[in-house]
Amino acid sequence: MALVSLQDVSLGFGGALLLEKVNLEIETGERVCLVGRNGAGKSTLMKLFAGEMQPDSGRVLCSRSLRVARLSQEVPGSLEGTVYDVVVGGLGTLLQLLARYHALSLQVSEKADEAALEALAEVEKEIEIAGAWQVQQRVDLVMTQLKLDSEQPFSTLSGGLKRRVLLARALVTEPHLLLLDEPTNHLDIEAIIWLEEFFLNSSLTLLFVTHDRELLKKLATRIVDLDGGQATSWPGDYGNYLRRKEEMLNAETVQNKRFDQKLAREEEWIRKGIKARRTRNEGRVRDLLKMRDQRRQRREKVGQVRMEISKAGLSGKLVAVCNETSFAYNKKPVIDKLNTTILKGDKVGIIGPNGSGKTTLLKLLLGDLKPTEGTVRLGSNLEALYFDQQREQLDENRTVFENLGDGNDTIEINGRQRHLIGYLKDFLFTPDRAHSPVRILSGGERNRLLLARLFARPANILVLDEPTNDLDIETLELLEELLADYQGTLLLVSHDREFINNVVTSTLVFSEGGIVQEYAGGYDDWLTQRPDADTLVPLESKSRSQGGKKEKLRSTKPRKLTFKERAELKALPATMELLEKEQKQLYDDMADPVFYQGDGSVVAEAKNRLLEIDCALKDLYARWEELEMIQEEEG
Repeated sequence: MALVSLQDVSLGFGGALLLEKVNLEIETGERVCLVGRNGAGKSTLMKLFAGEMQPDSGRVLCSRSLRVARLSQEVPGSLEGTVYDVVVGGLGTLLQLLARYHALSLQVSEKADEAALEALAEVEKEIEIAGAWQVQQRVDLVMTQLKLDSEQPFSTLSGGLKRRVLLARALVTEPHLLLLDEPTNHLDIEAIIWLEEFFLNSSLTLLFVTHDRELLKKLATRIVDLDGGQATSWPGDYGNYLRRKEEMLNAETVQNKRFDQKLAREEEWIRKGIKARRTRNEGRVRDLLKMRDQRRQRREKVGQVRMEISKAGLSGKLVAVCNETSFAYNKKPVIDKLNTTILKGDKVGIIGPNGSGKTTLLKLLLGDLKPTEGTVRLGSNLEALYFDQQREQLDENRTVFENLGDGNDTIEINGRQRHLIGYLKDFLFTPDRAHSPVRILSGGERNRLLLARLFARPANILVLDEPTNDLDIETLELLEELLADYQGTLLLVSHDREFINNVVTSTLVFSEGGIVQEYAGGYDDWLTQRPDADTLVPLESKSRSQGGKKEKLRSTKPRKLTFKERAELKALPATMELLEKEQKQLYDDMADPVFYQGDGSVVAEAKNRLLEIDCALKDLYARWEELEMIQEEEG
């Protein structure tokens, strides 16, 4: 029997229905991932399951005792008290007992008077009778793993930390159905990996939305695709979903094409029939009217985001050189003796726990901060654009149009003038949405707007600080392609492991004590290259369990390709392909008997050219293998 089900559920907010006669069931023990474009209705569907919203039509069926917890993208403004108060706030009848126990424990630790000790002993008995000790242990475990300070006032936390507290609140309730809307936003890699293991080892039933493809691949037992108001279920893993979805879309495209061709023939027939005959085949006319209605009801697919980065003048070959660079806050080391060189065209990922100093490192590399020790030497003609994870560059009270245009109706992209409305359509903003204030936008829409704003400005250095939060997977993959082809320099802070793997060419990894080590390749490459866990533990610090002992990193870096060699390696396949095409054409020409009936010098030139190409290809293949071998040793 299904844990909860939707039966012919429809819901809309004006215009086309967001959900149209949706049927969906969630079985006990499933881990269902809900995918779809931003604005497709994923969060709305979750609110229906949580009972926070009622459908316009249809039914939501569940048992009366069903316990549902939901982690939303928005932080409620009504939550008060300490972090501990908020985390245990969803525990119902156990809340008062645990709150009293927590308060008395603090009181005893500060002043162990007899009255407090007696009160604490009494509460402990009540907790034991209620069987609440396991709940307290779960609270402690979750708060420890998510690195939450129980006594910190909730109101003083950043938006990211507040979401982590709400995640802890959802986890400790042990609901029958847990609804997670982008649970990895603002979590570092350590917390994301812990979250994966927690869910894999639990029996919780999950319905979740995520842009983190690694999390999706590891957790999901079924994919539900929300598109055009319809929810389509795809059993199996994410890879199976991608294959079968592509097959379905191809078949749908062929079917729609045939339908449109038939409709065009019928429209032509009826126009001719009016002129040629007084009476027509009424059955055929009725069929045509039905076809017209079918065509009107067909929902066209939402277009793809089209991104283009405005190019600035070329920077110098050198972007930044760190020589024994250190930075400390109040004598506490954040970065300790970093040595690295960043060249034009490098794509550098920065990995580390929240609060480790990643943003500080970005500011040092851009010259916005001065090191407390050592030097940072910057290159020439550097024009940087900064993607701020807090969206501080957007004016909440101005419209999308105004935030982008700053009073202008047009914008120049790589020498071409474009109207703002047309440019915003490339980032999936309709004209109506373009004139909406930023404060009503979803997280994904805000991200797309900030990307549109940044990419319109000339730059040869892109600095992206957590750009993937709230983006749907399709937009995320398009951003990856854009960055992979970007000719400038990229500095990327991200906790999205697959995004790092697909974009960067090297990584700077933070570990205990402000030590930053450089590795070739992305996240997976770092995993294979890093020293053993006792010498480098950037994600789960072992130094605390070793009495605070900190060991020096040992370098395992092989020789790296130079900038010139990287460019050479990138250009080699195209060069070889051109020569091979010329070689094939010459062979085709010489296979024709007519070729030898012409000028003898032409035949001789063709033979000589074939020898030259053969020698050149051998040299190029040898050089390609040499550079590939160095690159493989790097990774």
